[in-house]
Amino acid sequence: MTKYLEIVDPIHDFIRVYETELKIIDSPIFQRLRRIRQLSGAHLTYPGAQHSRFEHSLGVMHIAGQAANALSEKGFLSADQTRDIRLAALLHDVGHGPFSHLFEEVLQAKKKISHEEIGKKIILHSEIGDILSKSGINKKFITKLAFGDPKYRFVNEIISGSLSADMMDYLQRDGYFTGAEHAKIDHQRIIHSLTVYKSKLALDRSALYSFESMILSRYQMFKAVYFHKTVRSAEVMMLESIRLADDKCGFTELDLDSYVKMTDEFVVLQILSLPENTDELRRAKRFAKDYQNRRLLKCVFEKITPEFEKIQDQVRDKIAKKSRVDKNQIFVDTSGTSSLPLTPSKEKTKSITLITKGSPAREIPFSKIPVVASMAESMNILRIYTTSQHRKKVEIAAKSILGGQK
Repeated sequence: MTKYLEIVDPIHDFIRVYETELKIIDSPIFQRLRRIRQLSGAHLTYPGAQHSRFEHSLGVMHIAGQAANALSEKGFLSADQTRDIRLAALLHDVGHGPFSHLFEEVLQAKKKISHEEIGKKIILHSEIGDILSKSGINKKFITKLAFGDPKYRFVNEIISGSLSADMMDYLQRDGYFTGAEHAKIDHQRIIHSLTVYKSKLALDRSALYSFESMILSRYQMFKAVYFHKTVRSAEVMMLESIRLADDKCGFTELDLDSYVKMTDEFVVLQILSLPENTDELRRAKRFAKDYQNRRLLKCVFEKITPEFEKIQDQVRDKIAKKSRVDKNQIFVDTSGTSSLPLTPSKEKTKSITLITKGSPAREIPFSKIPVVASMAESMNILRIYTTSQHRKKVEIAAKSILGGQK
């Protein structure tokens, strides 16, 4: 009998964890994910959103295992492959820094590096890699499954993409802890309808409605939760605080030993303990303190656009000049994502392969699926934030320069 442990989970009831998985979970590097919130600053708008990358990672492993078992029963995977998929799913977010995707925005701007690239380094050069190797598992192979390698396409698609365990867990988990009603999905129907066609993950046509519902839920969650104007206000403040403090604190130096010590509270405390001998450090501390005490910036302008260029500095200067407000008190936030999930290789998803018993498989472009086609463009929101003191002046200037709604 294989040894395992059952972990109680509010989304999946019980998550079964096996010996090697448990060793990884119990490692300090993985335990640090308990101290990184899944939705960074969303708890300041949705008080229940205190869940972390830790339980999300367990949930993704659980769903990926269910999907792998379903495909195994259909002859597409072996027991060893199912084991590897579960481990890769467990580790898919191990490279996240403090404040999750918020910190990644700083990393991308300063170092052009993603949490996936850091995740690879953690697996290959830390105790997690040692645990895998001692268990007879190829750690290089696990990184390829966890972070997308074209050679293992349908296996990668189980973990990330439009039919992924990642999305099936985060939608339900984020919906549960925020209280949002948009994230109700029938993930069991999708899982048991998965199949493989020409090395790509495919879906039984009978589950198409469940797939449409999931994509719609994702779209609604981005609009209602992930890109909520007050959620983004908190995140804009911490982005600015981390950016201003980075030269002094070295948050983006990417030394692996230092990186794995960083958590949400660690970063806030580091910033709050800074000296105030420069204007930048004073501003960094003020933003961190205001974030901590929920004294948030005010959104004075908002515009949804099909696409936008990197216009922050240009717009900021114009609004500052017209409003006669210091540009350091004005913040231009451009929140954007593909309305549809990206493939494991970070390309736009354009179609889904549907299987109907007794008929040839068909690759259906999303443009031919009305519900999905209506969301096929990118979701981009331009917002202007400022302090309450300058709210009216900046609002008038932003409307004059940018037009549109707010």
